[in-house]
Amino acid sequence: MAINYPNGKKFVPSNKMPAAKKKKDFSFSNRGKTLEDELNETNEYYLQLGLALIHKKPVPVQIVKVEYPSRSAAVIREAYFRTPSTTDYNGVWNGRYIDFEAKETENRTSFPLKNIHEHQIHHMSQVVKQNGIAFLILRFSSLQRYFVMRFESLEIFWDRMLAGGRKSITLQEVEETSFEIAPGAFPPIDYLPILQKL
Repeated sequence: MAINYPNGKKFVPSNKMPAAKKKKDFSFSNRGKTLEDELNETNEYYLQLGLALIHKKPVPVQIVKVEYPSRSAAVIREAYFRTPSTTDYNGVWNGRYIDFEAKETENRTSFPLKNIHEHQIHHMSQVVKQNGIAFLILRFSSLQRYFVMRFESLEIFWDRMLAGGRKSITLQEVEETSFEIAPGAFPPIDYLPILQKL
């Protein structure tokens, strides 16, 4: 399937050889799930209890070419990213609009800022200007540690990078400027109590 960007350029996947897959941790703490899986499960839990209404935003893709090899099957052959995606999740909690990005890294000592895009920073800045709550949920997957970083802290590190400083946020800086969440079972990542502090 060919995917093109909004400007018409073709999306070309990297030709790098895939790294050897790491064995997934299927212990109770992780159960082999990604951060997105855990957040989707958490948001469903919040919805069922009437605590919040938060959804994963769909990626804005325009499908332009579909083939039907059989009556019951459709194969997408060409699609375009309509616009750059903003953040991963948005919704309403306690009468307030919330908007956040979810990122995970296998790095044990820092979070690379290249994982966040300028348009996402701009979007979260606009949310905060409208009195919404914007933040980053960060998972250090090799350490099984989760953090909620308010946008205002993220923006400081982003501006430092733009001024020629570090291109990452050290784990120590994350610990000093964020709220850590202990993973659980129901819900897996209980981030709503942290929003009271934001």
